[in-house]
Parts: sequence; C-alpha cells; structure tokens
Amino acid sequence: MQLAPHRLLGFAFAIADLLVEVSPSRKITFAVGAAGVLAGAGERQLIGRDFGEYIDAGDRELVWALMANAEGGGRQRPVTARLAATPGQAPLAFSISVCKLPQNEGAISCALNRTAAPKVGSGEGGLQDRDEFESIAKELLESARMTGEQLEMSFVEMEGLAKATSALPAAEQTNLKNRIAGAIRSQSHGGAAAAKLDDERYALVRTAGESAEALTDRLGKMLGLTGELGGLKFAASSMELSAEASPSQIVRALRYALDDFIESGVEGGSTGSLQDAVSASVRHTLKKANALGAVVAEGKFKLVYQPVVTIKTGALHHHEVLVRFGEDESPFPMIRMAEELDLIENLDMAVVERVVAEIDADAKLKLAVNVSGRTITSASFIEKVAAMVKARPDLDGRLMFELTESATIDDLALADRHIQVLRKLGCEVCLDDFGSGAASLAYLQQLSLDLVKIDGRYIRELQHGGRESTFIRHLVQMCGELGVQTLAEMVETTATEEAVRKAGVDYGQGYLYGQATDRPGPPLPRTSPVAARRMGAKETWG
Repeated sequence: MQLAPHRLLGFAFAIADLLVEVSPSRKITFAVGAAGVLAGAGERQLIGRDFGEYIDAGDRELVWALMANAEGGGRQRPVTARLAATPGQAPLAFSISVCKLPQNEGAISCALNRTAAPKVGSGEGGLQDRDEFESIAKELLESARMTGEQLEMSFVEMEGLAKATSALPAAEQTNLKNRIAGAIRSQSHGGAAAAKLDDERYALVRTAGESAEALTDRLGKMLGLTGELGGLKFAASSMELSAEASPSQIVRALRYALDDFIESGVEGGSTGSLQDAVSASVRHTLKKANALGAVVAEGKFKLVYQPVVTIKTGALHHHEVLVRFGEDESPFPMIRMAEELDLIENLDMAVVERVVAEIDADAKLKLAVNVSGRTITSASFIEKVAAMVKARPDLDGRLMFELTESATIDDLALADRHIQVLRKLGCEVCLDDFGSGAASLAYLQQLSLDLVKIDGRYIRELQHGGRESTFIRHLVQMCGELGVQTLAEMVETTATEEAVRKAGVDYGQGYLYGQATDRPGPPLPRTSPVAARRMGAKETWG
C-alpha cells in the first residue's frame, strides 16, 4: 500500500519537532516544523544554509559521524547534541535521528526533537573522562534495569593512533582527535556515554546485540582508514551489562573492567560479562582490602606537615597533616580505595591517634587532620575521638579537623551533629577544598563550621582578577556573615598572597610558606630564595 504524502508527514510529526533534509555537501535542502524554536529562523530561511551553523561546535563531529553511518535506508539510533548558541537565548539541545534513502540522491533525512542538554564530557570532542564515564555507565545500567533495555560496555583499541597523531601538525591533530571523538560518541547510547581512557583506548556504553567486529568495521568506514589513519589497527570487545549484584559491587566491577582493559588491552582482557567482572572484582577487592587493612593496622604510612599562616602577619597558625603511602606522590588513589572498601574510618582513626601522640609530645603544636565525609557520619569515630580529647585537656584548641569532599556526605544533619560534638570539645572544623565539588555550597549552608579552605584553582587565578576574584570576594563576605574564617590554598607567589590579602582571606597555605615536610617547622620567610625556587613547582595536596 502506498502512503499519501500528508500521511507520511503526519507520522513524521508524531515523532519529531523539526524535519530537515541535508545534502551531501551538508546544505539544508528541505525543512518543515518548529524551525523557529530549534534554529531561531523560519523554514524558508534554513534552505541553502550549512546545517553545521546550527550545531554547537563541540557536537558537530558527533552529528557528522552519525550522518556518515547512515546508509541503505536504515534508521540510526538517536543521539543528543547541543544547538549553536543564540545571543540572548538559553542553550538548547535536540535529539537527532537520521536516515539515508537510496533513491534520495545522497541526501540525509533528519528528525529533530528538543530535549534536555546532554551530559557532555570534559575531554576532547565531548568525550568523558574516567570518572564521568563510570558515573553515567552506572546511571544507564540502573535505568536499563527498569526499562528492560539490554546494554553492553564496549572497549575499542586503535593501535598506532598515538604515533599517527604525533606525526601531524597541531591543527590537524586537533581535527583528527575531534573526528575520532565524534565517531566514538555516535556509537554510544544517546551520543553521551563514551570515554577516552588513554591515547589509543576508548570505552562506550551502547545497545547490546551487535558484534564487536561490526563496531570496528563501522568506525573504520566512518573515519576512512586512509592517509594519516591508513596504518591503524582496530580491535574491540564487549561486556554485557547485566548482573545480579549490589550497586557497590556493580561500580567496583565496572571499575575493574576498565582497569583490566587499560592495563591489558582488548587481547589481554578476559571479561565477557558484567557478572564475570563482578566475580573477578570481588576477588580483586578482597586482595586489595587485605593489603590495605595491613597498611592501616600496622601503621605503614607516614605523616607530613605543611604550615598554614595568618595572612595579615605571616605568623604560623597551624600545620595541616597529610598522609603518605610508600613512594607514591599522591595519596588520593589509596584514600579513594579506602573509601570504596569501607576502610576509610579505620585509616582516619589511625591517623588521628598518631596526630594526637604528636601533639602530646610537643606542647607548641597545633595540627589539622583530614577526615573523610564517610567517617564524619560514624558515631563510633566521634565517640573514640571524644574519649581521646576528654582524657587530654591539653589538646583543647590544638587539634583541628578538615572535612574532605572525596566522599559525598549523604546525611548532612547527622554530620553537623557530629561536627558540633567536635567543636564543643575545642576542636575547630574546616571544610576542605571549597568549590571543587558540587556539594560545597550545600555543605556550607547546612554545616556549622569554623573555617573554609578555598580550592587552589580559584586562588591561582585570583591575582588576574575576573570571575575568580569575584567568586572569592563574595565567598569571603558570605563566610564573614556566617562567622566562618577562610583559608586559601596554593599560595605560591607574593603576588597571589597580595591578592588573597586584598580579598580579605584570613589564612594562607602553599609553597610560598613551605612544602609538606617530615617534621613540623616554621613557615619560610616570604622572600627567601627557597620559597622563590619553589614557586610554580607542582604541589601534591592531601
């Protein structure tokens, strides 16, 4: 039965807000529907215009890759992309489905629907980093369990890509990376579930049912394995995303599978399903837990101390105590592992006990110790600390706690009750790295604190004015109204210190005053040669 044109149009509008046809040269040859809402122009005004004008630059390669894969009348699964910004209008996004009919002289039929903005990754071409990808993979898996959709995580390896890329001029390198990002994203769920893991390895979540070989064939055709990509070798594998396991086990399994792929590649990895990954992850987790448990129980960590000064006088106020494991430059991987394995409270308690012993041994010390957001909600931790402090009246005013955002606090009311117990015992409480996490403002609103430490990324740019200066000025004013003092980290130059002083910040910490050392010591003179040499050096923060 042949359908009348008006009936075809009716079906089309039942699923789309705007229909456009795009020529092989990417010019719009036909448009009907909500052109004004989506593109800021009437239907006739769109004719002859470059379709790319209406797509955000960060998502153009995604859309071009989607179109490059449209052939033989098959309808591509929709992806979500952002519209190009229009002056005076809030950013918009649309989902786009494409189809290329053989009898349509190479033109691409596109159905667009207005939708919520996608979670675009922070990496090149909109790809996600490792943490962003793990988060969205978990969200998609939870959603798929409710809808019954079958998903898989695919791993793509492009052997030779790093060498091919390094041989190109800078501008061509950027273009190539964006093309690859667009191709990878176009094959992911909604165009927003893809990550770059290293120079040659990618991961994506997509609908299950297609072989890994079909995926690599398609990517090869989309990218055109000629010229600079002629010597590239593609490989892929997939892991079914379905398993009977707890949410925490699922997260660890996803992480284990990604670690396995990064370390061993497609050929070396053996994970065939999420259930396999769960089992392997449990074994791996137990092994790590035993090793980390021994580190904590036997005290196989060291403490280093970094001075914090009063900005107005340059006098020492206290030292922050940072924990270090072995020769690792950063303690973050071990601390993150401790949080994941529910060992962070034991680690925090072990550090507190050693810090208290340090204060006991030196009547002049005032030390601040980091405490995880998970630990602060533990009644047993608070009880142990309270007993320790009550037994040592000389600790009053000399033991501080810095509340970190490495783990989210789910119960802020409980956390605040525990914080007030510590404060009544004479222990000041500081919120660490304010501005680095999305929860910072909520923490400041719902927790009664003594001090807020401002994240170093704002401090480094403070002397240049602009948004960072405005942010810190208002933050200092707000904290002052709340009776909370402020501390700036990463104060590395006298110019930064002067900017911090002008902003009204109370305390400073950074290489200008001294790096973390094995023993607590006085801050460096601000004009000392040692401080000058250290300016601009990379700091490792605890």
